[in-house]
Amino acid sequence: MSSALLYALAGVALCGIGLAGFLLLNHLLRRLLAFNLIGSGVFLVLVGLAQHRGGPDPVPQALVLTGIVVAIAATALAVVLIRRYFHLTGRTSFKAESEGDGGGAGS
Repeated sequence: MSSALLYALAGVALCGIGLAGFLLLNHLLRRLLAFNLIGSGVFLVLVGLAQHRGGPDPVPQALVLTGIVVAIAATALAVVLIRRYFHLTGRTSFKAESEGDGGGAGS
């Protein structure tokens, strides 16, 4: 198994774990972390698929580097929005939490 294939498979695994977390968790910060995990998986897939026998392709690597910068800025904006939503509503999820629920899966 080549290192490029290993990167791509690890990226697919991260995307799967992140997608499961995004769909199963109700807490907004946990969903944000799951979404970031999906993004990291996509970056790994791009890096893994950019490998050639003659060497790495610089265009996908530049796209991944730009994507990391954009992801950091988007995460900072999302944290600010989640914090503002919490201060306005007092809730950490969009669904109404019942008293016996405990906040959903993964509390």
